[in-house]
Amino acid sequence: MNISIDWIAFVQVFVAALLAAVLVVGFYSVGLRLLVRAGRVPVVGPAEFTDAITVITEKDAKRAAKAAAKAARKNPLTPGQRQLAAIGAYLSFGLCAIAVLAGLLLIIFNH
Repeated sequence: MNISIDWIAFVQVFVAALLAAVLVVGFYSVGLRLLVRAGRVPVVGPAEFTDAITVITEKDAKRAAKAAAKAARKNPLTPGQRQLAAIGAYLSFGLCAIAVLAGLLLIIFNH
């Protein structure tokens, strides 16, 4: 029994996975940054989980919402710049989704 490894294919898969991870994380982080610059800070309310996961209290959620509102008021951008930042954020999230869908399509149809 002779086992041979196609190292070129292994390197191709490694590079593709690394590139996809960098693209998805990069687009998502740029989208979040632009969303915050646009004054639309995403605040997630407390959720009900099992005891294994620590959940923030109502007081912490109110404090986070208050900090987000204060940061939005202190935003030095003009309304036009905020609009442009929001559009850029949504485009970045869209590119992130396209990268994920492209990876899924490669897996499904190139298998």
